Amino acid sequence: MSVKTINNVYVVGLGALGGMYASKLQDLNPGIVKIIADLPRIEKYRNSGFNVNGTARAFEYISPGDQVPFADLIVITVKFHALSQAIQDIKPFVGPGTLVISLLNGIGSEELIAAEIGSEHLLHAYAVGMDAMREGTTLSYSKIGRIVFGDKENGNTSAKVLALKDLFERSGIPFLAPDNIERALWTKFMMNVGINQASTILKASYGEFQHHTPARELMIMAAREVLNLSQFYGVNLKEEDITDFIKIIETLSADGKTSMLQDIEAERKTEVEIFAGAVIAMGKLHQIPTPVNETFYQIIKFMELSAG
Repeated sequence: MSVKTINNVYVVGLGALGGMYASKLQDLNPGIVKIIADLPRIEKYRNSGFNVNGTARAFEYISPGDQVPFADLIVITVKFHALSQAIQDIKPFVGPGTLVISLLNGIGSEELIAAEIGSEHLLHAYAVGMDAMREGTTLSYSKIGRIVFGDKENGNTSAKVLALKDLFERSGIPFLAPDNIERALWTKFMMNVGINQASTILKASYGEFQHHTPARELMIMAAREVLNLSQFYGVNLKEEDITDFIKIIETLSADGKTSMLQDIEAERKTEVEIFAGAVIAMGKLHQIPTPVNETFYQIIKFMELSAG
C-alpha cells in the first residue's frame, strides 16, 4: 500500500476519544478532520453543538452516501457493539492509500476490520492515559493521554507508522510506537479488565484506585487473570506490567471516571463482553479458572439490566 502525508482524516465515533482527538486535529488545520455519522446523528450534533473543555467545536460532518475524497486516515472510536456498523460506514471512504486505526478497547477489533477492508490498511493501536468525560455533547478532560500504535508485520519503522508519527507530531497528539505492539495491546487489555470493571461495580472514580485500597486490590485480582492467560498467547505479561499501568492510573484526575462507569451512569450498554466475556472465553479454552471475571460479568450484566 502506498502511503502519503496524512492531510485528510475521518473520525467515526464522536464520543470522548473521538471528540478529544478530532479537536486536536482541528487545531492543526480546521479542514483536516471530518466526522462520519448517520444523518439523524449529524442533525443532533448540529442542533446541540459540541463542546470540548469549554470551547464550542464546529466539526464538518459526512455520511456514507456523500461524495467526498478517500480518507488518508480513518480513526475508529466507537464502542465495540457499534463496530460492525462503523465498518460498513467507513467502506466508501477507504481508498488504495487509506490508513485505518481502531482505538477500541479489547484485543480483537483489528481482525474484524481487516476481514472487511483488508489488513494492508491497518495499524494496531489504542489510547491510554486520558481522563476524558462526556455528558451528551459536552466533553471535558485534563489528561489527553497518548495513542500507542505499531505495525505487527513490518515493525515500528514502516511507511504507515512513519506517516502516523508525522501527523501526531504536527498536531501535538502524544504518541508511542513500541517495538512490540501486540504485547502493548495486551497490557492495555489487562488494564481495562481491571480498572474499567472494578470501577463500575464499585461506582468508584480513579481516586479510589490511586492508593493501596480494597478497590485497587480488586482491580489487580481481575488483571492477574489476564496476566495468566497471556502466557498461552506468547505475550507473557508480568507483575511489572500491572505496576506500570497502576502508575498510569495514578496520573489521572482523582475525580475522573472510566468509560464503563460513565456508560452505566448514562444507562448505555457496556463493553463487558470484550472484557470479562473475553477473559472467560479464553479461560475456558485453556482450562484456566477466571473466577473474578466470571463474578464481574454477572454483576455488570445485572447492572445493565437494572439500568434499563
